[in-house]
Amino acid sequence: MKRSYMHVALALLGLVALLAGLALVGVFYVARQPALALTTLVLLGLATWVYLSPRFYAWRYVVPGILAALVFIVLPMVYTLVIGFTNYSSAHLLSFERATDVLLGRSDASGEGYAFKLYTVGGGHRIVFTADDDSQLATEKFSLGKDKKLPAAPLSGEPEGTALKIKEVIALQPALKEVVATTADGKELRMSSLRRFSVMRPAFTRNADGTLTELASGDKLTADVARGYWVRPNGEPVQPGFRVYVGLQNYIAIFTDHRFFEPFARVFGWTISFAALNTILTFAIGILLATAMNWDALRFRNVYRMMLFLPYAVPAFISIPVFRGLFNENLGEINMVLDLLFGIRPSWFSDATLARSMVLIVNTWLGYPYMMILCMGLIKAIPGELYEASALAGAGPVMNFTRITLPLIARPIAPLLIASFAFNFNNLTLIALLTGGAPDYLDTQVPVGATDLLASYTYRIAFQDSGQNYALACAIASLVFLLVATLAVVNLRLFKVNQPQA
Repeated sequence: MKRSYMHVALALLGLVALLAGLALVGVFYVARQPALALTTLVLLGLATWVYLSPRFYAWRYVVPGILAALVFIVLPMVYTLVIGFTNYSSAHLLSFERATDVLLGRSDASGEGYAFKLYTVGGGHRIVFTADDDSQLATEKFSLGKDKKLPAAPLSGEPEGTALKIKEVIALQPALKEVVATTADGKELRMSSLRRFSVMRPAFTRNADGTLTELASGDKLTADVARGYWVRPNGEPVQPGFRVYVGLQNYIAIFTDHRFFEPFARVFGWTISFAALNTILTFAIGILLATAMNWDALRFRNVYRMMLFLPYAVPAFISIPVFRGLFNENLGEINMVLDLLFGIRPSWFSDATLARSMVLIVNTWLGYPYMMILCMGLIKAIPGELYEASALAGAGPVMNFTRITLPLIARPIAPLLIASFAFNFNNLTLIALLTGGAPDYLDTQVPVGATDLLASYTYRIAFQDSGQNYALACAIASLVFLLVATLAVVNLRLFKVNQPQA
């Protein structure tokens, strides 16, 4: 009976997942992402086939992991790589077709306008226009929201129907904005305010050869695919721009454009130094504390272990803002103590060297418990007979540490040290919550600070720079991914366990 209930529950869960997937396909299609919609539909079909076919019974346990890896790892990485080969930024958000439609949808007001009143007439509506010379035009009765292009003819006498109040006009404003009233001489009237319709004309028209003409100036606009803009004859771009593929241009700009290479080189050097120093410091403190916690003569070891583990138990998004307050230059407790003892108040957030030191101190505090736990487990695995033999030979604690403990845990801890280096390489949370990258450099055109890591530098380029250069940020993120992936491969190659041969 329990198994039948479980089967029913799993079937319902699968049905819900299938419906959610189909809904996601609909969302992608409505958002004009047919490739994503088709890919999602194919994956849903394959998953359904696997779970319904007895031939693929064993694959039922593998498919969720494969789908999760594709959706949360492969797809974002591929998307990031693709964007890195485009000019995608706040100035180039739209596709070529959409940017062209925006230009063709623009209109210019000539200054000539009419006051208007909206009347209800026998279940429909009618608009009465009044010119500055008190002459009036009126449309025939129409259905608001359906009829959008209406002829306007001269009106003689009083208009029929009941005039709507302004609050009622406000409620109907979206539908009124779609109405175009055409006069006998070909003028088009469009709603320009809650009380007026103005004579308006398109700002741009499309020519037979695919170019655009700006009616106000007569300029002929051509699409510059290399720059991602419609441009005037003198080369001046017209907003909005459109997305185009630029090949390796973003990657070349990182290393050849002075605006990007200088800050990139500074941030890259600091990122390497930060990751290396933090790994060394956390390992040094962790192994020393682990060695002390494994001393049999130490009383209250469990209490000490619990206290030393607390920094690891508190979430980083709580600990880091606390440290930000402690290091506050005016009201922080750390500066109060230093002022009381030594008469100094360091500028932790304004001086580049002190800011980097603060970042290292905080991250070491957050990271040493992890290393301590790892080292404690590895030290426990060392046979006690080695220390007994060392004691009989007259060796002291320092000799035991350098000749027994450290050499025996070096090989198993080395892959974890490389993993810690790679983690600190992308430690965006620490920088975002503690310094925000500050203090900023004043001699760079791109916003970057002394404590920015590559991850935070990329984030600032993508979301805080005035240009919001998403494509350049994705190019840098791709380079970071390649570097971290290389570290992972080296880690696996150097420390691969040799399997015994049969």
